[in-house]
Amino acid sequence: MHIKVSVSGCVKCKKLVENVRKALEETVINAQLEKVTDMNEIAELGVMITLSLVTDDEVVSTGKVLIPNPDNPEPNT
Repeated sequence: MHIKVSVSGCVKCKKLVENVRKALEETVINAQLEKVTDMNEIAELGVMITLSLVTDDEVVSTGKVLIPNPDNPEPNT
């Protein structure tokens, strides 16, 4: 699995990357995590906003901070 997170460096972007790493650690999923910061490359992913999550070339989420375990939610900061 290849996971790409488009980020601009904002607090929410950093939190999303942290949450994805945490989720990968909590599961046994073998995945490559890549932070994408280049706006042209972000556009090639099919999104026009930073703070997006793409797995295996499929856009999963845009514009929000996902949490690793919905049964134990943390505030979306």
